[in-house]
Parts: sequence; structure tokens; C-alpha cells
Amino acid sequence: MKYNFHTTKQRHDQMAKIHVTGGKDEVILRKLLWHKGVRYRTNYKALPGKPDIAITKYKIAVFIDGEFWHGFDWENYQKHIKSNRDYWIPKIEANMRHDREVTQQLEAMGWIVLRFWSKQVLKNPDYFVELILWYLRGQAQPDDRFVPHS
Repeated sequence: MKYNFHTTKQRHDQMAKIHVTGGKDEVILRKLLWHKGVRYRTNYKALPGKPDIAITKYKIAVFIDGEFWHGFDWENYQKHIKSNRDYWIPKIEANMRHDREVTQQLEAMGWIVLRFWSKQVLKNPDYFVELILWYLRGQAQPDDRFVPHS
């Protein structure tokens, strides 16, 4: 088998073109929420960080973060990065800083920010839907109760 090795510049250009929206994890969660009667906006550009799911009526922003890109179990995982460490470690740490900044900005705007790990959503999407519904119920005003569809 012949391998196609790329220079760092070529790899950078390829990776820069990747802007994943609507991954399997997001689609599953969105469909379950829609089925429960939750209406939302996807990749809402009016908010910092463009949340994967923005439930504007209740000011809830949901992010579904990929484990590699957003530093899941970072203290342990970074030891396993073997190639191009001088690039990947600062890159992922910058992503983590950006995530914290976006969360702070949204919270300062009065939004509830929920961040879920992609693999956990895929393993148990119903749990995360129920968690979002729990937050929705807490945000509803007495005259504006959210009653999910059964």
C-alpha cells in the first residue's frame, strides 16, 4: 500500500477546509429534541461560538464537542500525541481556551451553556435530551411552561 504523506503546509490547508456541522451526534440529538417539541436554531451565527443547538426562547446554547479537537481528558491524552506535537498541543489548548471564552461570553449574555462530548452523546442520546429538557423546564416562566410532546 502506498501512503500519501503531506507536508505540514499541505496538511494545514486540508484541515482548514474542514468545517463540520451536522455530524451524526448533532443530528441524533436534534431529531430527538424536535420529536419532543423543542424548537431551536442550528449553528446560530448571532451568538459567540455559533452553538450547535441554540434554543433561543429559553436562552440555552448546546455545544457537542469532539474529544480530540476540544481536549477530552487532556492531561492524560496529550501524552499520547506522537506526531507533530509542537503543532497539535498548542492548537488543542487554544481550542480549549476559546471554548472557555465563548462559554463566559454567553453566560454574561444570560445564556445557559451546555457542553457535551460527542462520544457520550452517541452512546446515550436520550440522557442528553432529558438533561436539556430539565434545563428547559427550569427556564420556563409560570405562564410560559414548556410542555414536551410525549
